[in-house]
Order: sequence, then C-alpha cells, then structure tokens
Amino acid sequence: MSPSPYRCFCCIIPPRMLRKLAESGTCSPEERQQLLDQCELSAQLRGQRVVYSLLMTNLSAGEKRRSIYDAHHQTTLPGKLQRDEGAPPGKDEAANQAYEHAGTTYDFFRSVLQRNSIDNKGLRIDSTVHFQKQFNNAFWNGQQLVYGDGDGKLFHGFTHAIDVVAHELSHGITQYAVPGGLVYEGQSGALNESISDVMGSLVKQWQLKQSVDQADWLIGADIMTPSVGKALRSLADPGNRALTWSGDEQPKHMAGYLPDGDVHSNSGIPNHAFYTTAQALKGYAWEKAGPIWYRALALLTPNASFADMARATEQAALLLYGIDSPEQQTVRRAWQLVGVTVLPQQMPAAEPPA
Repeated sequence: MSPSPYRCFCCIIPPRMLRKLAESGTCSPEERQQLLDQCELSAQLRGQRVVYSLLMTNLSAGEKRRSIYDAHHQTTLPGKLQRDEGAPPGKDEAANQAYEHAGTTYDFFRSVLQRNSIDNKGLRIDSTVHFQKQFNNAFWNGQQLVYGDGDGKLFHGFTHAIDVVAHELSHGITQYAVPGGLVYEGQSGALNESISDVMGSLVKQWQLKQSVDQADWLIGADIMTPSVGKALRSLADPGNRALTWSGDEQPKHMAGYLPDGDVHSNSGIPNHAFYTTAQALKGYAWEKAGPIWYRALALLTPNASFADMARATEQAALLLYGIDSPEQQTVRRAWQLVGVTVLPQQMPAAEPPA
C-alpha cells in the first residue's frame, strides 16, 4: 500500500520549543527573529503536499543504499550529491555522520526487526545536510531526511546524534508500516512522535550495547548546548526538567494529558508506557519490547488513539509470545500504569441484578 502524503512533515524540535527559546530573553533581536523565522519555515514545510515519484516508490528490493546531499545552506532539496553508497568518507563531518548513522539505523531494522529499509522494499535512504543557515531542526518530509547545522548557541549540528537520525528515519518507517500512515495531529500525531522516540532510543542502545538499566533513555542529548539543557525528552521520566530542558511539559500519565498540547508534548505518555514495558522485561530493550512495538504498527489505523496503541501492542505481544504470556501481561500493565487503560482495582463494581 502506498503511504498517504497527508501531513508527512515530522521534525525533531517542537515549534513551541523554538518559540519559547525566542521569547526567553537570552537571545539577541537577530537570534530571536531567526528562531521565529525557523518556526514559520517549519509551518510552511508542513503545509506542503508531498508528491511521490515513481523513482522513489518503485525501487526493487536491494541492500543498503544511502545518498547524502548538501543543500549549501539553501532550502532547495535534495541539493548536490555529496556521498553515495560505498563511497569513502569525505571532509564534510555532517555528511559522514548522516551516512554512518543512517547505515546503523538501517542495520538495526534489518537485523533486529527484519525490515528492509524504510518501505521494507529496499528504498534508498536520501539525506540532505546543511539545510538553510543555522537551521535549528531536523525533519522527515515524506521522502527524505533533512538536517540543519544548528546555530551553535542553542543546538549543535543535528547529525551529531544517532538517536535524532534514527528518530527521523523512523518517521518514514511509520509512514509505510502503518496502513495509510499516522495523521500528524492529536493522539495519532503524538503516537507518531512517540514511535520515533522509541526507535531512536532503541537504535542508540543497540549501537552502544546497553541494557535497559544502562541506557540513559534520553532523546537529543548530543544536539543540546548547556544554555538550553541536557536533552529534548526523557522516556524514563517525561517532564523531568532536570533531565531535559526548562520548558519540558511532557506528561507521563493521562492525568496530565494536555488537550491543547502538540504532538511532541503528549508523546510522553506512550513513551513512558514503552519504557515501563522495557524495564519490566529487563535485558536489552530491542529483544522483546522493541519487536512488540514494531509489530503493533501494522495493527494501527491513521487516526489511532493511545488506547488503540495499547490494544495493538497487547495483540502484538500475543502474536509474538502467546496468549496471557508474561510479555503480554507486562504490556497490559504498562498501559494501565500510564492511565491509558484502567487498572483492575479501578474497575467499577458491577450493577446488582434487577
């Protein structure tokens, strides 16, 4: 099934974060305007309808294929080809990082989850570096990965962090793996962001060979400067500003759900459900928790809610490990603990017969 082109622009930095940093009082007038302009550009990019070319969607199955382009600080995509699959490293650090991190992410999905690239048919992974000037974001636009260099004051180059690269590439996988893709708003949009955070964290843990106890469970730690904070988000403790940044408003329980929150905010709830599952299953998160979450994608619909994701992951655990298995019970309990489904002791008493 071809993915829907509807709302395919997915970025790592929430526009709300850029606006908050612009209004923080620590920026010069020029820096403030630059951040606000980047918010506007992100809105324009999100509004563009993606047109899929036959060249992109009808590639035959094959091995790892990466192409890295250089936008030369412009906004025209993809830019000039910088490095193709199998070519030696060049002098451009960002291009080399985009190439290597995309390769590791591909290897993770191929060897751990048996997925052949973004579309599961060997789709070439296209990436563009040096997008615009001092662009404080990275995004998946429905066809390719795009990275800014950061301004050096708030953010470092976005290719520095493998979890950022894996996060964005995973938006492409969600686009293809969920029948029709996930609509990028409301709870389905928050799930879209959460799935990318989960996969980004898994790829980083897999690369570092970290157990659930060794992992930091942070997203974007390697792109943050000390003036902003330590990380974008924490799966272990969403909303803990000591671990992330001063404006983190992520809830980790439905009691704190933000009705007007953006997709990056409410994603803390399903993020924490995954973390809780992984911790309970112990060992390496990519061995059981990761495959459950990945298997659930095919069971979702474009407007899936958190409750739908709870049902899909429980069903995935059943398919992978059996009915009422410890894995299925663990998944069920995790969604109860974040308030998406009801704990048994909270079930209302049955009405007495008439």
